[in-house]
Amino acid sequence: MTHRPGLSFQFTHAITRTPANSVANGIRAVDSGDPSGEKFREEHELYVKALQEAGLSVDVLPALEAFPDSCFVEDPAFCLPNAAIQLRPGTQSRLGEGKEIRAALERHFEKVEVLPGNGHVDGGDVLMLDDTMLIGLSARTDSDGADAFAKLLGDWGYRAAVCETPQGVLHFKTACSTLGDGVILATRVMAESGFFDGRQVVIVPEGEDYAANVIRVNEVVLVPEGYPGTLAAIEKAGFKTVVLPTHEARKVDGGLSCLSLRFALS
Repeated sequence: MTHRPGLSFQFTHAITRTPANSVANGIRAVDSGDPSGEKFREEHELYVKALQEAGLSVDVLPALEAFPDSCFVEDPAFCLPNAAIQLRPGTQSRLGEGKEIRAALERHFEKVEVLPGNGHVDGGDVLMLDDTMLIGLSARTDSDGADAFAKLLGDWGYRAAVCETPQGVLHFKTACSTLGDGVILATRVMAESGFFDGRQVVIVPEGEDYAANVIRVNEVVLVPEGYPGTLAAIEKAGFKTVVLPTHEARKVDGGLSCLSLRFALS
């Protein structure tokens, strides 16, 4: 895969889904209380507005009460400029989400492929850079799924590499993000993993690991509220920021990248 400037952050469209009341039953690694569907929807509206103000046309899909985690649309699909992939999430309760989001993908893409084989990939384990795709093995993404995904990307002309997500990290992108222009934001553990050798890495300050999950959208970086050290580090690196509340999403292991599929259409 040749270097494609802006692939990882220059977008025209996004797909999101309204949080359901059933999000209170969402899966989580640590119980820090149930999110409120009402408060989550208020935060989600601010999120959608921020995407729109960054220049994106945003599809807001209706809530799915049967799937508590379905507002985290990044996990059941992956979008590229020319095609989309319906993934197979690695949690039993989320397996039906790929079929639910397929119609939204087909509205934008002529080519929508299903992840080959029987393996599992969560989109939260896939970090898109301008010159490669890093696929992290985790409790949600297994080697069969990652290898099948990497092969499909290779067939389409993209370079992909499969990585071992560090112990204790839920998703690969829980602990890192691209800021674009060759710069990575990462927790210290992820920065020391060797995945980003040769790239500029901005380290998330101690105690702010959650804030490693940000999204660069065109000319701005969306940053979770409440992490001043990370915000300052991103701005010091030369990026314009927008701060958004993610308090309800965090209660069910969600972050900013999880809440949308972002892609560029010509």
